[in-house]
Amino acid sequence: MPARIIDGKTISEQVNAETAAAAALLSSHGVRPGIAVILVGEDPASQVYVGSKERKAKELGFHSLKIVLPASASQAELLAVIARLNADPAIHGILVQSPVPRQIDERAVILAIDPGKDVDCFHPYNVGKMLIGDTDGFLPCTPWGVMELLRRSGIDAAGRHAVVIGRSTIVGKPMMALLMQKAAGADATVTVCHSRTPDIGAFTRQADIIVSAIGKANFLKADMVKPGAVVIDVGINRIADPGTKSGFRLVGDVDFAPVAEKAGAITPVPGGVGPMTIAMLMGNTLRSAVAAQRKR
Repeated sequence: MPARIIDGKTISEQVNAETAAAAALLSSHGVRPGIAVILVGEDPASQVYVGSKERKAKELGFHSLKIVLPASASQAELLAVIARLNADPAIHGILVQSPVPRQIDERAVILAIDPGKDVDCFHPYNVGKMLIGDTDGFLPCTPWGVMELLRRSGIDAAGRHAVVIGRSTIVGKPMMALLMQKAAGADATVTVCHSRTPDIGAFTRQADIIVSAIGKANFLKADMVKPGAVVIDVGINRIADPGTKSGFRLVGDVDFAPVAEKAGAITPVPGGVGPMTIAMLMGNTLRSAVAAQRKR
């Protein structure tokens, strides 16, 4: 029997509806959630991502601010903008769209953002809080989105073997941390595989849950998946497709059709994890706004 499709678009709409309702209630008490996105340069893909975040913020009733700096902007200029936003009480979330030009030290940028407005959860302060299970801070958007997909799909990770493919600081490492937390929806036994793992299939064939974030198109094949496993595809890869208007199409890390015949549940690309990432970004911004309201 083909796998159940975990529909990230539908689930993200549920999350966004909850966020919009909470934002409206908060606004009625005088605090409107506000998010600022900084774009340095004119990278086309970055413009698309920033545009989608800006539109979603406005749809949810947030105050949304987009700041575009030229590609030639200095690090000092960018840090000055961040300092101004840190001090702005109308802004509860700040993010700098990656990639940034070569003259910008991305680590310095991350450290410059007020941890209370670090809605991407890149600052070491928030990463540390996440790792120790402190629920007062923010959670990294994509891994948090994966956890919500599992929870809202009735998939409990407790006592199950989860294999995460990829060890990035944005997805792989925090995904491992969230899955292994002593908490509802987590409590998994986690194995992390990466580019230096000799035989990834030897691990994934043991997995009850696979989260692939390795960035290689169609990497996870059906013979690497045990029957009935839950497969979460975080990858977004462009491959050539002369049959499309753009000349390419998006695929994930998972060889979808064959794996879907074997897995118990699977996320598609697009329409799986992607919509959840923006939904959780807005959720973090709401959490920051709530914290600001409590301080008033």
